[in-house]
Amino acid sequence: MIKNLNQTNEIVEVCLLAGKIMMQNGAETYRVEDTMMRIAASFGIQESHSYVTPTGIIFSIDGTGPTKLIRIVDRSTDLQKVMIVNSISRKICSGELSLEEAHRQLKELDTKNLAYPFWMQVAAAAIASGCFVIMFQGGWRDFFPAFIAGGLGFYCFVYVHRLVKIKFFAEFLTSFIIGIMSVLFVVIGFGHELDKIVIGSVMPLVPGLLITNAVRDLMAGHLVTGLSKGAEAFLTAFAIGSGIAIIFTIY
Repeated sequence: MIKNLNQTNEIVEVCLLAGKIMMQNGAETYRVEDTMMRIAASFGIQESHSYVTPTGIIFSIDGTGPTKLIRIVDRSTDLQKVMIVNSISRKICSGELSLEEAHRQLKELDTKNLAYPFWMQVAAAAIASGCFVIMFQGGWRDFFPAFIAGGLGFYCFVYVHRLVKIKFFAEFLTSFIIGIMSVLFVVIGFGHELDKIVIGSVMPLVPGLLITNAVRDLMAGHLVTGLSKGAEAFLTAFAIGSGIAIIFTIY
């Protein structure tokens, strides 16, 4: 009986760990719940229940033990980790992975940093900012001002967020800095269309994945999670807009 209970607890730990990794890295709520229940069913537990929110996961097995909760503090976007968890889940369902091996792989994945190097993230943000200017029908002469403002803005965002663990403040300050640089470029004649430069430069900060997941969760019936993600996306948009609005008011 003790062995069965220990094994059941380990199954619950595997399910919670898989759900935690997915939720921390940008997966949709319904996908997280589905993955957890599929893993439990693959290990012989057909009756399981999960309740997932952006800040925590509750998982229980009928009649075999207490309900367990895992807290989610930090959230980011790393779809590669989500893909790896999905791959591990498929291997579990096909019988290719044992319970112990699955737990080991998930624990290793949880501690890994699979993000691109910081310089590459800044470079990608800079290139994306310049390309957004062209996409919004701006001129090529504003490509490099947006390139510089977007790259430096993203660098400032990451740096400030490391110092102050308040995302709203980091986004507000970053958009304020981007606004100052954009105005400065236009004043000295390096940039020409201020609105295009600003729009392109702030695009790397826009919570596109968060908005998409909020809508998909609402459509899937996860109202609490959908509304909370939507509120988070609204706060981000408000922070970006407020920082730019202050600059435009002064200018």
